[in-house]
Amino acid sequence: MDFALNDDQRAIQDMASGFAAERLAPHSAEWDEKKHFPVDVLLEAASLGFAGIYVQDDVGGSGLSRLDASIIFEALSYGDVPTAAYLTIHNMASWMIDRFGSDDLRRRYLPRLTTMELIASYCLTEPGSGSDAAALRTTARLDGDHYVLNGGKAFISGGGVSDVYVVMARTGADGAKGVSAFVVEKGTPGLSFGANERKMGWNSQPTAAVNFDDCRVPVANRIGQEGEGFRFAMMGLDGGRLNIASCSLGGAAFALDTAKAYLESRKQFGKPLKDFQALQFKLADMATELEAARLMVRRAAHALDNKDPQATKLCAMAKRFATDAGFQVANDALQLHGGYGYLQDYPLERIVRDLRVHQILEGTNEIMRVIIAREMFRQ
Repeated sequence: MDFALNDDQRAIQDMASGFAAERLAPHSAEWDEKKHFPVDVLLEAASLGFAGIYVQDDVGGSGLSRLDASIIFEALSYGDVPTAAYLTIHNMASWMIDRFGSDDLRRRYLPRLTTMELIASYCLTEPGSGSDAAALRTTARLDGDHYVLNGGKAFISGGGVSDVYVVMARTGADGAKGVSAFVVEKGTPGLSFGANERKMGWNSQPTAAVNFDDCRVPVANRIGQEGEGFRFAMMGLDGGRLNIASCSLGGAAFALDTAKAYLESRKQFGKPLKDFQALQFKLADMATELEAARLMVRRAAHALDNKDPQATKLCAMAKRFATDAGFQVANDALQLHGGYGYLQDYPLERIVRDLRVHQILEGTNEIMRVIIAREMFRQ
């Protein structure tokens, strides 16, 4: 059992950290304030292989592991959480096409997705089906060599901006086995978008409803067979949960380092804050929780890479623990800054806002507990 990164992983980590420091961190506050989606920077990230991390290399992917992806997303989110998080969504959608799509579908889309010439979104959640995802009501009715989609999706990152939408829609009976997956291109007649949502955080990436009104999608754009879409979506979410947990690690690590530097420089009662034992204990607890979360995420990534039967449970555990711990570390870092932490002149309030949603998306942390318990009793 070796907990050290190998030489290749350290090189990947250094490359991602360097990119984050040079191209993400200096602009993070401005992107948040102006709600700017940095497509040009995403293209630069793609040029480093970060847009198809675990997509196969025959279509332009990097062919790396889930553990490698976790290392990359943690490093990127140290510089800017929402941009790193968007890359996780793009990677998840691309992986679904690569893993389950036909060879024709893979070759039509993935060479342009891995360069981010095309940007992808993942469309599962609906206004009436969040945690109960299998209750989705968007329909896909077969009509000759096309499916006709009707319905709507909610809270879609990239909605209205992305070029490609991986959509779960109902082709059969109620429940999970009646759901299929499709690739829908922007510009398809009948595809429309809601207004950009006004959010607490993640302001530098657009979020909007995606609507289908007699939207005709070629049969050739179905991913896999009818009725397999929900299983594909859930398999995608195992990795997606690790990715968003990794983004929590990076954001929390930045918050921890920022708090440590503040305790070293700030003086009260005639001495640096770092000399107060109560604050030392707080910082020690923050560092311990972060390290424990990192170990859980990497353990789960290893399990997913090795097709461990416990992978789904471990991914849910890691997502629950790391996103809760990451938010708490960021919130504690803000508290250690006192009133300054509440000001937008300092980065802590932005990190707190950005990390909060990680406890909700890719399955709420309450649903993670449901999955963990279900897997325990199944075993």
